Amino acid sequence: MAIPFRQIRDEPSNVRFPTSDLDADRRFPIGEVDDEVARDSASVYLNSELSLLQFQRRVLEEARDSRNPLLERVQFLAILNSNLDEFFMVRVAGLLQQIESGVETLSIDGRAPGAQLEAIRTECIGLIQDAYTAYRAALLPELAAAGITIADYRSLSSGQRTQLQSYFQESIYPVLTPLAFDRGRPFPHISNLSLNLAVVVRDEAGVEHFARVKVPDTIQQLILVPQDHNREAPGEVFVWLEEVILANLHSLFPGLEIVEAHPFHVTRDAEMAIKEIETDDLLATIEEAVWQRRFRDVVRLLVNARMPEPLLEILTTNLEIEPCGVYRVDGPLNLGRLRQLTSLARPDLKDRPFLAQTPPDFVSKDVDFFAAIQREDVLLHHPFDSFQPVVEFLKRAARDPSVLAIKMTLYRLGRDSPVVEALLEAVRNGKQVAVVVELQARFDEESNIEWARALERQGVHVVYGLPGVKVHSKVALIVRREGEVIRRYLHLATGNYNPTTAHLYTDMGLLTCDAEIGEDATALFNYLTGYSGNIQFRKLLVAPVNMRQRLAEMIRREIEQQKRGERGHLIFKMNALEDPGLIRLLCEASCAGVQVDLLVRGICCLRPGIRAVSDNIRVISIVGRFLEHSRIFYFRHGGSEEIYLGSADLMPRNLNRRVEVLFPIRSPRLIRRIRDDILSKYLADDTNARHMKPDGRYTSKP
Repeated sequence: MAIPFRQIRDEPSNVRFPTSDLDADRRFPIGEVDDEVARDSASVYLNSELSLLQFQRRVLEEARDSRNPLLERVQFLAILNSNLDEFFMVRVAGLLQQIESGVETLSIDGRAPGAQLEAIRTECIGLIQDAYTAYRAALLPELAAAGITIADYRSLSSGQRTQLQSYFQESIYPVLTPLAFDRGRPFPHISNLSLNLAVVVRDEAGVEHFARVKVPDTIQQLILVPQDHNREAPGEVFVWLEEVILANLHSLFPGLEIVEAHPFHVTRDAEMAIKEIETDDLLATIEEAVWQRRFRDVVRLLVNARMPEPLLEILTTNLEIEPCGVYRVDGPLNLGRLRQLTSLARPDLKDRPFLAQTPPDFVSKDVDFFAAIQREDVLLHHPFDSFQPVVEFLKRAARDPSVLAIKMTLYRLGRDSPVVEALLEAVRNGKQVAVVVELQARFDEESNIEWARALERQGVHVVYGLPGVKVHSKVALIVRREGEVIRRYLHLATGNYNPTTAHLYTDMGLLTCDAEIGEDATALFNYLTGYSGNIQFRKLLVAPVNMRQRLAEMIRREIEQQKRGERGHLIFKMNALEDPGLIRLLCEASCAGVQVDLLVRGICCLRPGIRAVSDNIRVISIVGRFLEHSRIFYFRHGGSEEIYLGSADLMPRNLNRRVEVLFPIRSPRLIRRIRDDILSKYLADDTNARHMKPDGRYTSKP
């Protein structure tokens, strides 16, 4: 019987990941900005929070773009709503925490937390107004023209209202629970992201009372209205669930007069800080933190534009939120609920489906996966390439008598994971299986805890991450005996082991049996699952060990080659660029004449196009059909091109406080494929690309 790996949660609290990478650029320690950055902040750096809101505006542009199919535009508007929820739960909450704790850490552009919150509010007011304008003025009329009407309840015929009243009594009324607020009953708890009705009722004595009714999220939010045969059939007609409840409130308060009722939507602080040093059971601590999250401070209150001030004051007083946290909107709250429409069977209003390709070597069911990987490295570009070869790779390993061990890092798995099934099958077949499950994957904590326990129960050796850092890398290692040789096979990726997101995100993965990369992966897992003094990596860039240092060295190498007369070129594709030290180094490369192309989906704190500072840098953001999630780092290297792929963005958190891996592409054929078929097409995009101007705004043209 195998001896289980020791759990990190059971080890002494002084176990730490080496800090050599933190020391690589001491001028920019975590959470600090030095005097030089502060002096240059207005001209060089953009605020990360405002940059993220600019990304949200680009999402809104997709919702407004008539070139996109109608229901895809609806989807973008729903995504914007969800993104703003998370922005307030994490970003705004973090700034409020700083103020509450008295921490006045300046942002990269030299702003105090209070100043950032003021700028955020101004930007959010405009963004939310524009979103609702797009909803009312564009999407609603176009949906109606396409036979999908979201109607005002009052516009329905008497027959339709009668049928909806019956539906209310049968399917909605039993779920509702009105909660009163008076001297004998405390103000009810308002759960995060919940939609509610603030109701004022009057009794027979003329005394007014407040009550709250939660709009249930277990019922379809857009209710299909029965057709009125006396009217011309307009296609499908929907009404919002809260309108049906509002029209039938008298059923909840018999004998009372409904004075008024208005919807409101609450967003709470979800930014958890786990004090790992003070705990000897990380799993239990995170479970407790997830539970406590539902009671954290309210950071945003969305209300109907017509809510009167006295009623609003009841909410703000009892929810303990300042007026600056209140946002009034003219329309239904929580437009994320529009996502329901995307499930309609209307292919004419959606992107044309496409079939992901399977690499030729893996098409046949009889293919020898391990022999194919031995012949040459295999690059997968999802979702254009199917994710199934990755699942099949793990399944074959689970069943292969020659496979001795499987080791993986898991960050976000999703539900009904075939990856987990493969790991459990491997355990049943007597393989050594070790998995590092990151419990602190934001908003997936509960799911990951469930998966970790399920794996442990079946005999998988589970490690719950490392104190002080998140394990964000995407690595699977297969150890196989081949005659007298032990060979390592690897899958390394930019995205999670999640087949669902692999259909929705652009990500890349590499299947290889490169011996040196395999040795590095073994060293990485030995450190993650136990104690290891061997932290020297030859091929992999691993944060927080050597990634910052090696990236800086390769950028400086490009600068030196440019100075010697060799054309320098850097192409970095990532989700976010926020690290001050690397931003400064990229500006140095620009000043030396190196061409720097940055494909940054979201946050970018570097201002391009500033004379004598960043005039050789261009920043492009692409928001399209798929979420751009892959990270690619290209170095021309005097013609001996190098490309690294991986899980890391250029942010202090990724470089300093996460275990990240960037892996090299060794095959010249694959390097050419990434350069010519992927990066070049992104740089030449004239449809979805947005180009950043020096002021941080984006335009569709360079």
